Amino acid sequence: MHEGYGLTECSPFAAYNHVSRHKFGSVGTAVENFEIRIFDEKDQEAAHGQWGEIVIRGPGVMKGYWNKPKDTEWALRGGWLHSGDIGRMDEEGYVYIVDRVKDMINVSGFKVWPAEVENVLYRHPAIKELAVYGVADPVKGEKVSVAIVLKEGASATAEEIIAFCREKLAVYKAPERVDFVAELPKSATGKILKRILRDQPPKAGQ
Repeated sequence: MHEGYGLTECSPFAAYNHVSRHKFGSVGTAVENFEIRIFDEKDQEAAHGQWGEIVIRGPGVMKGYWNKPKDTEWALRGGWLHSGDIGRMDEEGYVYIVDRVKDMINVSGFKVWPAEVENVLYRHPAIKELAVYGVADPVKGEKVSVAIVLKEGASATAEEIIAFCREKLAVYKAPERVDFVAELPKSATGKILKRILRDQPPKAGQ
């Protein structure tokens, strides 16, 4: 299996992990005639290893969105396709996907990337599947929430889950809300739909 990276706006892909130059956990390096960079919030190139938005330039990049000039201008600003994906790049040009810009949770001005919290929680022996997302909070702006599907026959409490995270993460990254659910909302392709969880958080016991 050879992992690569691309998106609809950049068909078919922009990075590829070649057999002779494979790095576990990465999506490889830019393919021929493509450039990939990591930009910070000011659209300036970030240092190697620093998280930022993945931007792409090359012959496969779209010309624009159909009848959406403002969206096109924003996505292609500065001559780069802004992917909406957060990642980092090492000194050899290997790209590592971290998360989606739109999924970032703002807790009192601190950035929390759901993927970081999810990677920690998946180490918990009782958890089968989960999704970390942000919900509005009148004081903090947003608070970290998690919906969890437990393994068959397993049990856990919200307090246990929160304590588990606080042992391994900064306190502000640990979930404040924990919901145990029978299943997570998914698309036809099996992708977890966090927007549904954000818009309609599970009710207690759901």
